[in-house]
Amino acid sequence: MRLYSWNVNGIRSVINKGTFQKFINDHQPDILCLQETKAKQGQADIDLPNYHEYWNSADKAGYSGTAIFSKIKPLSIINGFTDAIAEKYGLSGDSYGDPAKEGRVISAEFDDFWVVTVYTPNSKDDLSRLKLRHQQWDPAFLEHIQDLEKSKPVLFCGDLNVAHTKMDLKNPKPNIGKHGFTDEERSGFDAFESAGFVDVFRSMNPARADAYTWWTHWANARARNVGWRIDYWLASKSIINAVTDAQIHPDVMGSDHCPISIEVTL
Repeated sequence: MRLYSWNVNGIRSVINKGTFQKFINDHQPDILCLQETKAKQGQADIDLPNYHEYWNSADKAGYSGTAIFSKIKPLSIINGFTDAIAEKYGLSGDSYGDPAKEGRVISAEFDDFWVVTVYTPNSKDDLSRLKLRHQQWDPAFLEHIQDLEKSKPVLFCGDLNVAHTKMDLKNPKPNIGKHGFTDEERSGFDAFESAGFVDVFRSMNPARADAYTWWTHWANARARNVGWRIDYWLASKSIINAVTDAQIHPDVMGSDHCPISIEVTL
């Protein structure tokens, strides 16, 4: 099975550019997880008869949102967190809105595993959302996937909005302490690994330092490969041996992010 994740930075935009259709035709993902769809189901001109579609859209129009398209019909779908987790971590909102109502998480149950896609809140240039991110969102999401893992292994993916190590961005030194590379955000990723989840690409490419998934629009950064790796697939240790061929696909255009993929053989 080929599983893909892609922050499309607006599903209608990549469809209008023709890049989404080309990607589907070229790669034929069995399961496709999208972030930052910026649309509700029915607002995008999508014709994918071979796929079951599941959307979790933000209450706010044209903002955030996730989706899962799967050739295999899931056994169940969960949008967002349980009320208990949202209440435990106080996810009732900040000056930007309520992160629990921004369509940021979808969990799909299959026969042998869960697939979860997440669009992690950005801490913002001025770090005004860092406290929410560090003290509320990251621990809430970790508890969510740990709860799922009690029944089946978990494969989770998405735009985590953090470069975990210095290898994961082109210019680490001037970015230390800035959004996407703060100690707090990186410690949130550390917590995933401490809980037993494996960064699939890094486990297969421990020394590769030129592999990025996001590039700013400024200064021709993508052509020069001056980027950040902030999109990930992580897997429960119990299923990691079945996960192979982790890839980054920088040749797929249309968004400031590129797709990433894994294969699962069971």
